[in-house]
Amino acid sequence: MKIKFSSPGKITLFGEHAVVYGRPAIVGAIDKRVYVTMEERNDNLIKITSDLSSVSISIDEISNYSGPLIYVTKAIEILSNYTGRKKGVNIIINSEMPISAGLGTSAAVSIATIAAYSKILDYNMNINEIAKFGHKVELEVQGIASIMDTTISTFGGIMYIKPNDLIERIKIDYEIPFILGYIKREYNTAYMVNKVRSLMNKNKEIIEKIMEVIGLIVEEGKKAILEKNIEKIGLLMNINHGLLDSLGVSTKELNDMVYLVRKAGALGAKLTGAGGGGCIIALCPYNENIRNSIHNAIESVGGRSISITLSEEGLKEIKN
Repeated sequence: MKIKFSSPGKITLFGEHAVVYGRPAIVGAIDKRVYVTMEERNDNLIKITSDLSSVSISIDEISNYSGPLIYVTKAIEILSNYTGRKKGVNIIINSEMPISAGLGTSAAVSIATIAAYSKILDYNMNINEIAKFGHKVELEVQGIASIMDTTISTFGGIMYIKPNDLIERIKIDYEIPFILGYIKREYNTAYMVNKVRSLMNKNKEIIEKIMEVIGLIVEEGKKAILEKNIEKIGLLMNINHGLLDSLGVSTKELNDMVYLVRKAGALGAKLTGAGGGGCIIALCPYNENIRNSIHNAIESVGGRSISITLSEEGLKEIKN
């Protein structure tokens, strides 16, 4: 049996890091996806191949794995333990976006792996259960995680999210044009989340105030999106980036891209995701000359520029 699922990446418009501490966030699925192809074996071996790495390991030893494919192995481990069922599989992972870049690839691969492996195990899961198990994978790998990334990877669209399970779909009838700027990441999500947690423990009163203001930005951002106020969206992105920088999650390379794309004509720009390298998002006017200038600005400092659109499509099975 061969099964294939795909799940979208995402951009965080507002609220990363603060969402971990009880504040809201707004996140949108994008038109770049992760694909997980899974084929049943006749033994207990888990064989994974991807652009990032490859591994071949017995399912009985999978809990000992701590390498770069840990989101895949952890998803298999959690689902096997929960269902009491085990099957060896060959897994091929393909991504249309950079890995470990703040685009939610870990959530996307977790969700797609759970969906595919549950089908291999002949264990029926509804879409809400898949989202729940995806979040459990991120919690076990990272130690702390919001429902943000796994929710958007499962359902797609633009979501207003609070950690108390309040999820509201934001419906829009217009395009919000973005360009991504990517630079190689220096630190992974778990490191950056723990870095902010350490800062919170040392300076609780100050950092709580920063999180509170980010929460206010999210609420204003939601209003601006619904009101089609593109200029205000850009302004709020700029403020949000400054606060994220104050938390120590930006880098010189990310800041260089942010300031250069603003100078090139972006209406707003900020890092997206956990930071420590990875991606920025630039809110772009519809003027083609300005868009070209933004692409050039990103590439002038060694970044990779990628045009993206927001997508309503979430997890889906791909049938031949």
